[in-house]
Amino acid sequence: MQTSVIKANSITKTVSTNQEQLTILEEINLDIKEGESVAIVGSSGAGKSTLMTLMAGLDTPTSGTLELMGQELSALDDEARAAIRSESVGFVFQSFLLIPSLSALENVTLPCLLKGEAENVERAKSLLESVGLAHRMDHSPAQLSGGEQQRVALARAFMIEPKVLFADEPTGNLDQQTAEKVIELLFELNEQHGTTLVLVTHDMALAQRCQRRMRIHAGRIEEA
Repeated sequence: MQTSVIKANSITKTVSTNQEQLTILEEINLDIKEGESVAIVGSSGAGKSTLMTLMAGLDTPTSGTLELMGQELSALDDEARAAIRSESVGFVFQSFLLIPSLSALENVTLPCLLKGEAENVERAKSLLESVGLAHRMDHSPAQLSGGEQQRVALARAFMIEPKVLFADEPTGNLDQQTAEKVIELLFELNEQHGTTLVLVTHDMALAQRCQRRMRIHAGRIEEA
């Protein structure tokens, strides 16, 4: 039996604006198993990224319960949630989020330092090789193209051998050809490492590559 990596029960998220309470997500139920690839689709502003931040424990729901790696997130404090992320979760964002003053190699080894571990330079090198950047390890982000920066971000995401990888519009800032290469790599790495992949995207072609698709519409979720 596959283990549940992420489990949401009746999740609701509301935020207060000056005038009113705004419900972004309503009664969300989902169960994502180990090793699955799941796309979360929906129009801009539908709540896709909000759901991802909740699933990753970066924010807490207004009501309902959410489990990540078998632990109920709302029962944990910020520090305990951060510990789960540094142990088990990788992120790839649309805006790369590389540290400008660090080389590609140093950006990839960064998760080791954040976990308080020694830098595993050999692993970082082999990950950069696997994304085709063996010749760019000493370059800073400013010396790399957008596609190369996203590949560094991918290598960094797999540095800690995450159990679950969250990718938020990972190809949003890339031209089509580069985007296709990055997508290939994403699924290749996902398969090699047996990582659960949760992909937030408005790109239906990319969503079709995942085993399951979930659509958010008007704050609610359904299998697409």
